[in-house]
Amino acid sequence: MRKRRVLIVEDDPLVALDLEAIVVGAADADVAVASSVTEARRALGDAAFDAAFLDIDVLDGKTYDLALQLLERGLPFVFVSGARRDEVPPMLRQVPFLPKPYDPQDIERNFLARLAHRG
Repeated sequence: MRKRRVLIVEDDPLVALDLEAIVVGAADADVAVASSVTEARRALGDAAFDAAFLDIDVLDGKTYDLALQLLERGLPFVFVSGARRDEVPPMLRQVPFLPKPYDPQDIERNFLARLAHRG
């Protein structure tokens, strides 16, 4: 069985490292980190992913268009952001949202557990 691959789109290096440690520790997944929408699109073009964590505000803007692309692909993802949930466009409000600062157990229970059940 192949390892899961998870994309983290986060421009704060400390938050990215923390999320990566949580994902690797809880899901034993391979992780790619992108600090911009441009880097994230490049990563998505180069490899298949099973899930993603998106900060909303990254180096080159907001990740909403990227989020729509992930929805079209059927790739599960969650927003992990310091933005307010009501700032998310209506078409993306069904996406799981974890506010910063987050509890690592919320990531494990609410998102990584669902990923594990996807088979």
